[in-house]
Amino acid sequence: MKYVNSIITKNSITAVLSAMLFIGALGLPKASAFFQVPQEQDLNYEQYKGKVMDADTKKPLVFATLSVEGTNISTISNTEGEFALKVPKTMDEGNVIISFLGYKTKLHPLSQFQTNNTKIYMDISVVELSEVSLSIPKSAEFLVRETLKKRGENYFDDPTLMTAFYRETIKKRKKNVSLSEAVVNIYKAPYTSAKRDAVQLYKSRKSTDYSKLDTIALKLQGGPFNALFVDIMKYPEYIFEEESLDKYDFSFDRSTKVKDRHIYVVNFVQKPWVYEQLYQGKLYIDAENKILTSAIYSLNITNKSEASKLFVRRKPRNAKVWPNEVAYRVDYREKDGKWYYGYSNVLLEFKIDWDKKLFNSVYSMTCEMAVTDWEKNMANEMPKPKERMKSSIILGDEAIGFADPDFWGEYNIIEPEKSIESAIKKIRRQLKRARQDKSASAP
Repeated sequence: MKYVNSIITKNSITAVLSAMLFIGALGLPKASAFFQVPQEQDLNYEQYKGKVMDADTKKPLVFATLSVEGTNISTISNTEGEFALKVPKTMDEGNVIISFLGYKTKLHPLSQFQTNNTKIYMDISVVELSEVSLSIPKSAEFLVRETLKKRGENYFDDPTLMTAFYRETIKKRKKNVSLSEAVVNIYKAPYTSAKRDAVQLYKSRKSTDYSKLDTIALKLQGGPFNALFVDIMKYPEYIFEEESLDKYDFSFDRSTKVKDRHIYVVNFVQKPWVYEQLYQGKLYIDAENKILTSAIYSLNITNKSEASKLFVRRKPRNAKVWPNEVAYRVDYREKDGKWYYGYSNVLLEFKIDWDKKLFNSVYSMTCEMAVTDWEKNMANEMPKPKERMKSSIILGDEAIGFADPDFWGEYNIIEPEKSIESAIKKIRRQLKRARQDKSASAP
């Protein structure tokens, strides 16, 4: 057996992100559930599907947020702009708030949603510089520092119990090789607390086609923690430690809007004299209240050898493994004047050069997590240690198969992309044939 495991460094987000090329399975304890699914014959929710698009170009809007007004129920659109929103039947007269960075926020009545083909068109929000000129800070770096200092004032200051949907996919080139999904409970600590969030696995499923993996099984270690620790405002130490801020150049980009709020766009990149593997990207900061609403950034991997050391501990002797891209995104949401982690995703792409082989192999691992509901956890209840997910978890080793098309029930999930959807259908057909063959061969 041949392995490629990850190595981690301290003051970096790679301390919690680990990629593994691995054959075999690790025995990890099973997590028990916190929420219970009602065992009812009749569905107690309505599901609405549709697409969020630009009103002029008709292009899909990726990661648009859809929230049921007056509740904590929400979901996001996928990379094709498509969404699936499940709401209790008692909320058929409510409204859905649709928001997307740089676009005017839209209020859409639930009564106008269709079961399968709701089309939502968003209009671009034009920002005049004069509208925000009165509050321009002394520098982009000053704005970032002030934003980090104000996290206790602007973000959740109570313990919170969140329900989230998590998905990770592994592809060889453009073909799906592995797919794992889960609903998890996040015991979110206040943003002012140094206490780490706890995660409990509620329900999961997975499928892997090892025949496409060149005899190497590629797995993602860390599961939902990969997405959770991208929460910059809760875990600034992984990217913007106090002493590391001086290693970046910050500059203002063109302003934009989100939910009718003026947003400063701050570019950041490591200074030329800094040789560490740091980050570059954009921060979207509320101009009036100094609140980070989104961040999109990537790891500097120009030094391929050093970048490889961040992730690879052991590897096959006849192969070289290089990261091609390491990218992150985090989005925050607002409720009653307080902000909280809402969505994040991580992309890890690796190239494997094999000795004595003409062509290399390219694999990509993507994980994303969206908070779909939450409630305050004033009693500060926590799962027992044995019920908590470990940050070293490999979700693919925990999950079960894809036999049930109604597996997720009333839980909101991120609508599968076309390629994932077709892979799921293929898995179900294979499982069905396997059951039929087993039944036919039975005496």
